[in-house]
Amino acid sequence: MTGRDRSNERLVALFLLGLLLFLPPLLLVFNRPDRVIGIPALYLYIFVVWAGLIALSALISARIGREAEAPADTAAVADKPLEETSRA
Repeated sequence: MTGRDRSNERLVALFLLGLLLFLPPLLLVFNRPDRVIGIPALYLYIFVVWAGLIALSALISARIGREAEAPADTAAVADKPLEETSRA
């Protein structure tokens, strides 16, 4: 399994996690008149989960970008003679 396949699986898992976290039964747990720092608990929960999902998707996307660049760098090094690679 390649790294890109794993990253795609992570994105699918993140999507499923997002679905789970926004299901009505879980949202009802936070649908109370309680306030945290003056913000209703439900609104705070939705915002924190939303921001967390965005942050996790950014991390996964950055990893995909690094993996896409890595083979190009190794191919350039492989084309150089051994003497030039040892100097760098």
